[in-house]
Amino acid sequence: MLVDSHCHLDRLDLAPYDGDLSKVIAEAQARNVGHLLCVGIDKANAVDVIRIAKQYPNVSASVGFHPMDIKGDEQDADFEQLAQWAADESVVAVGETGLDYFYSADTAEQQILSFIRHLHLAKSVDKPVIVHTREARDETIELIRQHGNEERGGVLHCFTESWEMAEQALALNYCISFSGIVTFKNAAELREVVKKVPLDRILVETDSPYLAPVPYRGKKNVPQYVVEVAECVAELKGISMEELAVVTTQNFERLFNVSVR
Repeated sequence: MLVDSHCHLDRLDLAPYDGDLSKVIAEAQARNVGHLLCVGIDKANAVDVIRIAKQYPNVSASVGFHPMDIKGDEQDADFEQLAQWAADESVVAVGETGLDYFYSADTAEQQILSFIRHLHLAKSVDKPVIVHTREARDETIELIRQHGNEERGGVLHCFTESWEMAEQALALNYCISFSGIVTFKNAAELREVVKKVPLDRILVETDSPYLAPVPYRGKKNVPQYVVEVAECVAELKGISMEELAVVTTQNFERLFNVSVR
């Protein structure tokens, strides 16, 4: 069984599925994708991801404020509400949060403050952190080191950064999650990172509806396509698809403190 460790089910285009999310989930299950983590990104969708997780027993949720959505107007009340959501039994992680200086460097100060608050919140509810990071390698690692909970750890999701950053994150008890980007023709450097990351620290994800893997690149991504991501990772690690599925599912269960089988 595979786990899609990061997807946005509330953002999928359900028109091809007659508006029925259960058909998307059924398609994933038909390809042996047995569990999905539906990730929160802002205040508006937190209720939706929790609702979806409660509706479908093979879906978990996370809640957080994405760094690209940080506008500097987040108030204490917003984080008080986030703390309430984070304590919900359907929520297995805090995030996604982090730093994005590629698209949103102009809000760096606000992102840093928000990231720190997410790290502290995760520590208080004893849950891992889902981290988005782009063009902010040193700052991301340093903030995790200063404010994170090494015992619980977290995951750098949709990883596209260097081996040096991955190595530092691994030392802080973080997992590294790979998306469809690893299948792209121009991702040779990233594939070298996959080869170096220990097997017991790897997760696979779709980040759907974004970043569909080859051979679906350019189309809307869906959770079932995590199979193609896993196949690529298995080949790079020199192991069977079956072994990759077992290990990454175990990694997911250990990181998020859940049983999904």
